[in-house]
Amino acid sequence: MKRSEVRPHPHRLPPPTLPGEVLEEEWLKPKGMTQTALAEKMGLHVQVVNGIVQGRRAVTAKTALLLAKALDTTPQFWLNLQNASDLWEAERELAGKTRRAGGQ
Repeated sequence: MKRSEVRPHPHRLPPPTLPGEVLEEEWLKPKGMTQTALAEKMGLHVQVVNGIVQGRRAVTAKTALLLAKALDTTPQFWLNLQNASDLWEAERELAGKTRRAGGQ
């Protein structure tokens, strides 16, 4: 990075879009598909899909494979969304611990 470039601190960046929000806004709503219908297509309980949509459940490798097959995407797409969210949370957590320890 050049000295003239300015990058915001990671803890000041807005959170990335959660996989569940992408799932709902980019796939379920446009296709008129319910969470129940997707869950049935994936062979999962609707609670799993609902947990992802509500942001209470993470996308695992297995779930990413099932989403990819059901929605004609790639598992990497879903895992990248989840990884971005996990990294953002971890950066905020570490930044908070550093500040509390007097490091910043």
